Order: sequence, then C-alpha cells, then structure tokens
Amino acid sequence: MIKNSLQRIGLFDSGVGGLTVLREMYRQMPTESLLYFADSARLPYGTRSPEEILLFVREILDWMCNQDVKMIVMACNTSSALALETVRKEYELPILGVILPGAKAAVKQGKRIGVIATSATAKSHAYRQAIQEINPQTLVWEIACPEFVRLIEQNQLYSNYTRQMAQQYLAPLIQEQIDTLIYGCTHYRHLEKTIQALLPASVQVIDPAEHIVAAADKELSLLGLRNHQFSLPTRFYVSGSPQQFAGLSQQWLGYYPQVKQVQTQKSTSEIMALNPLD
Repeated sequence: MIKNSLQRIGLFDSGVGGLTVLREMYRQMPTESLLYFADSARLPYGTRSPEEILLFVREILDWMCNQDVKMIVMACNTSSALALETVRKEYELPILGVILPGAKAAVKQGKRIGVIATSATAKSHAYRQAIQEINPQTLVWEIACPEFVRLIEQNQLYSNYTRQMAQQYLAPLIQEQIDTLIYGCTHYRHLEKTIQALLPASVQVIDPAEHIVAAADKELSLLGLRNHQFSLPTRFYVSGSPQQFAGLSQQWLGYYPQVKQVQTQKSTSEIMALNPLD
C-alpha cells in the first residue's frame, strides 16, 4: 500500500520506556502524528528468549500495519537487538531500531564505552558489534541491569533500593574508567537523575532516543513522507492495564493520556508449543 505523509508513525515498547522516544518525537518532529503501543501484559522483554521476542514483535507489527502507519520505530532495545534484522526483511514499510543510532552517537563521543541494558540486550552484544563495526579500536563493556525495568514500571524511581541497584550496576563500568555511557534500554532515561549522580562528571551519557528520532526524521524526508502540516493527538494502546499505564506515564507526558487496550494473542505457552525444549 502506498504511504502518505499524513499517516501516523508507530512506536512500541514493552512499557513506559518508549515514552522517552515519544517525547523526542514531540520535540524534534512536532508535526508528525503518532501511535504508541506498550506490550505491558508481557513485560519485561529483557528476560525473554529471542524466539519469544520475535513472535511478540511480529504480532505488534502486524497490528500496526493494520492501523495503516507509515513507519515503525522499535522504541525498545531488546526488540531492536533480537528481531530488527529479521522483520526488516519481512515487512515493506520502514522499520527503525535504536541500537545503530545510539552506537553511532557513542563512537563520536568516546573510546571507552559502557552500555547498561536488559539481560537479553547485553547477552546479544548488539551494541558491542555495532560500535566495533564503526571503530574496531573502541572498547565496550555491556552490563545487564535486570532490576531496572521492574523498578521503573513500579514507579520506584528514587527509592534507596533503586539507588543501590544503580550503584551496583555502574560500579564495574566506573572501575573501567569509561568515558561514555549508553542507555541501552529506553526505560533507563527515567532514572537519569539517579544514574548521573553516581557517574563521574567526565562521563558523557548517550540516550539513543534522541538519535533514533533524528534518523526517523531523515528517513521520512528521503522517502517524501515527512508531514509539514499539523499533528493529530497521539493514540495510546496497551496490552495490559490502560489505567496503570496512564497513571504511570502522566509524570513524563505532562498530561493524562487516553489509553485503549489491545488483546494480544501469542502467549508464552503457545511459543513453547512451537519451540519445545529438548
């Protein structure tokens, strides 16, 4: 189907993490109309297998294509790391992931780069591969932070436990004297005050959300799909509780969003039936 500039851009994440990308869309591309989906019924993604993530992503992309979006932004590092290359070959519309834009920005900043990410993203070494393809001399350390997404989704942004976890996760990177830190999960920007208070002042922080939006803007311009008129109100959808998502996201959006629920079909039990363990 031929796309036009007035169609929406679709963004998705496992929860509220992708709102960091959404806010950048508001800032950098204010005339674009957006659709946001949070797969909150199945979060966190960071502890799931590549097979599960790919199945979830395909289901979300199918649904977004039915919503007639002109572009899809994976506002989720785990999905970008484990599914992006596969689904780009399967769908005709442009699909962007956060890892390459974040890696490019980090390489411009430093030579000793730390990445904090979900367990799945860290295990994939997607950031290390992307960074070292650009500059093989760059040193990269990837640290899994399995507690962060849960704490953010529970709105425990400033608890003592959250600070203790941040201190624990950042300690090996500080010991390696990193000069640059990448938020390797879109959720982590929500912990910015806690994280930056623990980092040496010399460490530059890279938020891939800023850079994926710049890449999306460039891609739409190249395709002639940039909207220069006006934006429609953002549509919000979740697979979990609309009330819980709306209440949590209000602090970052600055307004209480109207959220609708979408019933997801693919469950972990179905995946296990398709991919039985040996």
